[in-house]
Amino acid sequence: MEKRPFSFYALAAFFALFVLFLYGPTITIGILSFQGPQGGLTFPMRGVSLHWFRDLFQEQAVGDIWGAFGRSLALGLMVMVATVVFSVMAGLAFRKRFLGSGALFYLAITSLVIPSILISLGVGLIFNQLGLKVHWATSGFGSQLTWTLPFGLLIMFAVFNRFDKSFEEAARDQGATSWQTIRHVVLPIIAPSLIGVALFGFTLSYDEFARTLLTAGSYNTLPLEVFGMTTNVTSPVIYALGTLTTIFSFAIIGVFLLSAWVMARRRARRGSDAGRGV
Repeated sequence: MEKRPFSFYALAAFFALFVLFLYGPTITIGILSFQGPQGGLTFPMRGVSLHWFRDLFQEQAVGDIWGAFGRSLALGLMVMVATVVFSVMAGLAFRKRFLGSGALFYLAITSLVIPSILISLGVGLIFNQLGLKVHWATSGFGSQLTWTLPFGLLIMFAVFNRFDKSFEEAARDQGATSWQTIRHVVLPIIAPSLIGVALFGFTLSYDEFARTLLTAGSYNTLPLEVFGMTTNVTSPVIYALGTLTTIFSFAIIGVFLLSAWVMARRRARRGSDAGRGV
């Protein structure tokens, strides 16, 4: 067996440190959330229990945890649907160049390089100047779309750049209308990519802080609520909340991955059935 060079071990150690830096805080919070009833916010552990998870479901003296969770969930779903719909529409529109398409593309993705807090400030000021109520479902929704839409657009542009137009031509040769071609040919082919866009849209919205800070109005989303709790809550209940929200995030990712796997299996099964002439 060939001896590995020193560079291999150096890069492996660097990667291990990177993983530790990436997941170390999350693992630490997860461990501390199992403190005993007398436990504090730091090590050492004073017993092991589910006390703080139970306490999380009791009425809190500070904040509205579950109300904030519900708002973040609703906002995430709204942003997810809007991101998928607008990304697909834009991807279809940009398949053919038109006057100003280049400028429009760069204008759409510019928000990625603008500081998030400035986006939040700008959207909040616009709503105030227009006499509109600053609310998480309106101004918060709009400010978060400036964050999720560019990612959705970039994904769909990449997908349609590699899309084989012969499938659409074959459908039209069979007498399919434009809508039937999109519904029965284009959308099923790009469905895995749509799941990716939806996952981007939901997760980016669910944990967004800066772009919601000045646009959520009187009702906090979950990230804002957690931030507020860091200055008022002095017990591991905040760690229990962090652990549960992390588990929820991984569960959402798992659901999307499972959906993609099921769709791939169905497509493979249909392909094998068509090959056998079933």
